[in-house]
Amino acid sequence: MDIVFIKQLEVISTIGVYGWEKGIQQKLYFDLEMAFDNKPAADSDDINLALNYFSVSERVNQFAQQNQFELIETMAERVAALIMQEFSVTWIKLTLHKPGALAKAQSLGVQIERGIK
Repeated sequence: MDIVFIKQLEVISTIGVYGWEKGIQQKLYFDLEMAFDNKPAADSDDINLALNYFSVSERVNQFAQQNQFELIETMAERVAALIMQEFSVTWIKLTLHKPGALAKAQSLGVQIERGIK
């Protein structure tokens, strides 16, 4: 299976467990690796047969802006499920970064894998 990836997709969302976080928007970064059969698209040079990077990016951004979660774990699970369902992805490895969340760390985050590769 081929892997289509998007690295460091920046989105803005309201996320966090603390009261002060619930009233602000924060940057999150997604790294997405998605299993997708690229051969039909490559053979025909047809974007309609490919996993459209732009569409995936826009959908993740839209979802992050329209939803509010306390946990990055919840955001990661929901975005992975969304991509698998809406874009016919059979496997996804998703890393979600929350920069600046810890004073002495550049970023923190979670990494999940779902589906069958």
